[in-house]
Amino acid sequence: MTDYSCSSDCSKSYQVFEQDPDSTLDYRFIWSAWLAGDEIATSTFLLPDGLTQVSASNTARTATIVVSGGTACSKYRVTNRITTIAGRTMDQTVVISIKEH
Repeated sequence: MTDYSCSSDCSKSYQVFEQDPDSTLDYRFIWSAWLAGDEIATSTFLLPDGLTQVSASNTARTATIVVSGGTACSKYRVTNRITTIAGRTMDQTVVISIKEH
């Protein structure tokens, strides 16, 4: 599992993860630094065409997606959008770079 966590001072540069086009991998978004005592109520993932969401789940502080697919030599942005119990909506985005391994 690949973990991703971004502090509240995170810049707009995205963390990049490599994945083989034939792999199915999970990515966990850790929201603890952003929540400040709040909890995740709902979590959705926004994926571009070309990637497949195999499954997704969340806890009160993390959200996990399992991803497959992609075309070699391509990069895809995957965004996790959460809504908290207090009604806040927040996004975190990573880039998955598809490379033959």
